Amino acid sequence: MNSRALAFAPEPRAVGSGALAQRLLNFILFVTVLLSCLAFIEPSPHDVMMFVLLVACVWAHVAVDRKFTPLIFLLILWLIGGAIALINVADDQLAVQYFGTSVYLALAAVIFACLFSDGDLTRLSLMNRAYLIAALVAANTGYIGYFHLLPGANVFLDLAGASSGELARVSATFKDPNVYGPFLIFPLMMLILGFLSRPTAIRTVLIVLLAGGVLLSYSRGAWIHFGLSAVTAIALAFLSAPDRRMRTRVLAFAIVAAVGLLIVFAGLMSVDSIREMLAERAKVFQPYDTGSGGRFTLQQLALSVILENPTGLGPLVFSNLHGSQQHNVYLQGFLVYGWIGGAAYLTLIAVTLALGLRHFLQRTPWQPYLIAAYASFIGEVGEGFIIDTDHWRHFFLLLGLVWGLSVATINYSRSYANRRSATAVSY
Repeated sequence: MNSRALAFAPEPRAVGSGALAQRLLNFILFVTVLLSCLAFIEPSPHDVMMFVLLVACVWAHVAVDRKFTPLIFLLILWLIGGAIALINVADDQLAVQYFGTSVYLALAAVIFACLFSDGDLTRLSLMNRAYLIAALVAANTGYIGYFHLLPGANVFLDLAGASSGELARVSATFKDPNVYGPFLIFPLMMLILGFLSRPTAIRTVLIVLLAGGVLLSYSRGAWIHFGLSAVTAIALAFLSAPDRRMRTRVLAFAIVAAVGLLIVFAGLMSVDSIREMLAERAKVFQPYDTGSGGRFTLQQLALSVILENPTGLGPLVFSNLHGSQQHNVYLQGFLVYGWIGGAAYLTLIAVTLALGLRHFLQRTPWQPYLIAAYASFIGEVGEGFIIDTDHWRHFFLLLGLVWGLSVATINYSRSYANRRSATAVSY
């Protein structure tokens, strides 16, 4: 019996109008992800395209696998908690808009999960290319702004708190440097995994470009995120390598990549403005971390507020009362979505981490995508302790990727087992 007969066989490709619907769906997905870098306006083009993508999914008859039941249930529970808390501020238009964004992003996570649950490599490749292009657009606008390469390029900088344009943080096509930096992480993880298996000049250049973008965001959270995700991606690639030779190769290229990034970092440190800003941002505590109105004080205050308000305060209430956010997405979950929503959010994070960890070792055609998404998701989870990530669009893409590709892996394994069983019976 030819071993190839035991391979996973995808569903037959649609023909006629079905094929047209699939091609249009893939095109809309490409455009949707491509526009995700334009996040300086509300609603963003990406938000509009997500609803177009939903219509395309319905037309193409994208299936909702029953294994997504926990994902959907926990997202609904999160939103139910938010709806109950919203009653407190139902007359506040901004609060209602905030909750509406939560609903849309929860729907986006389910859409992405369903789109990738069949492990379609064409669709995954299109998504990856679109995201890479979007990341490069954002990073290059950041360079244009930081080095003043064009008139009016300051629009790509966050000048708040900077004494001069040279010391500004790069926000690129985002409102906030703290969102811009993490946005670059997933394509970086894909490039690093590709470099570990087959280093090329173009991959090296792209890694340097995007890593430089993360650096110039001067976001401590993004730096930690990148380090945590990179270490995770390399460790998972090492653990999932099929043999000792491949593990040695992964380790060797990881060392080469690390040395290369250190050399680039040393080169950037020769630029006075970069060296000064890095020295400032690398401090363990910033002025806004400590003091009566600092991050840590507000987080302690948030804990007491959570205990006193089981139904939550609703969107924006805590910052309106105390002048700033508490900068912790897990506290945010309880403050904005109540005990029900906060518990659902924590459970969703825990289940997603367990799901990805359980399936990344399974050898499938889409294994690198799952490893990159999972490593990036871990970084986002870690960064959530120092910033609010509950409305980051790319967070919900990563959430959908981990769920979708994990379900694809489960189906792959079952299909393989069923074919082996059928082959044994035939003998």
